Amino acid sequence: MNHSFKRIHLIVLDSVGIGEAPDASSFGDEGADTLGHIAEKMNGLNMPNMEALGLSNIKEIKGIKKVEKPVAFWTKMQEASNGKDTMTGHWEIMGLNIQTPFQVFPDGFPSSLIQELEEKSGRKVIGNKPASGTEILDELGEEHMKTGALIVYTSADSVLQIAAHEEIVPLDELYSICETARAMTKTGDYMVGRVIARPFLGEPGNFKRTSNRHDYALKPFGRTVMNELKDASFDVIAVGKIADIYDGEGVTEAIRTTSNMDGMDKFIGVAEKDFTGLSFLNLVDFDALFGHRRDPEGYGKALEQFDVRLPELLDKLNENDLLILTADHGNDPIHHGTDHTREYVPLLVFSKAFVQGEELAVRETFADIGASIADNFNVTMPEYGKSFMEELR
Repeated sequence: MNHSFKRIHLIVLDSVGIGEAPDASSFGDEGADTLGHIAEKMNGLNMPNMEALGLSNIKEIKGIKKVEKPVAFWTKMQEASNGKDTMTGHWEIMGLNIQTPFQVFPDGFPSSLIQELEEKSGRKVIGNKPASGTEILDELGEEHMKTGALIVYTSADSVLQIAAHEEIVPLDELYSICETARAMTKTGDYMVGRVIARPFLGEPGNFKRTSNRHDYALKPFGRTVMNELKDASFDVIAVGKIADIYDGEGVTEAIRTTSNMDGMDKFIGVAEKDFTGLSFLNLVDFDALFGHRRDPEGYGKALEQFDVRLPELLDKLNENDLLILTADHGNDPIHHGTDHTREYVPLLVFSKAFVQGEELAVRETFADIGASIADNFNVTMPEYGKSFMEELR
């Protein structure tokens, strides 16, 4: 088979947007600029490795110089799908176009949904609001233990989470309730990306979530490039929450991670292995720990820590490896609310085989990444997206 690169390594820097998208106003996100605002708040970001790849050539970022000869090809990408959540962004990266957005519930779930869940589970529901998983246990854990009511909560993402004490609601019952909730939230006004079982143990004042968490995701709404790769016997190694985001579709090996730095350790480990196909990493801390919590300084430090790790990864790459760096949406920590922001995302494409990088055309859909990967490995092209592989040759 004639493919240009033996291995493609794809990293999604979760929520690292690079300025408002043309349709930002339809999402209430005028003026959003995740990287730009963080850099201003930090009085300049120190990211020499991303600088060399050409990050500031996409859009100038304080502290990061625009370079004469970037070593990577660079541009930005616009999201074509109707949404700004993790699943929509990732599914689009792999060649889909999502026109029915996942719902988020900033005021909790509609009473009709809660009522139906109470009837079907035979248990009352308490909580029903966006909350941090540990705080809601401190607040409602004791009441749950006394009454057996389910603690239902959400976040800024499209999730319905059900927390229960393992000694009050046995695990198999909790899982069965989550399956019921999953069936109720697959379509229409209640469509959520994930239902999550959140079991815990302990006493009031000292509750601990257990490792028996279980995610009930949705399958992607169509075949992705990962399905095509797997069916053509290529490796698709999913690192971090990638396997969850695609509900295992098109994944040949899944590797769990506990943090951005653990993600980089595991991804560098994968780069040391001999495989043919795709390795795919999501670094979620940017979004979960800093974007949603509106912590620009923490976010900036995390970006700088990532930059420090890049040379270790680049060191493991061969001439027939391609590295793609991008994001799935924005999450501007200076912006109002705690929600994601509709932004362009950066696209940096690097190989040791390149003499130097050049500017690529601005991409009209994230699916151009999936199309390029399909093109490289000579598998069925996705319905959406246009390959940039020719432009790299």
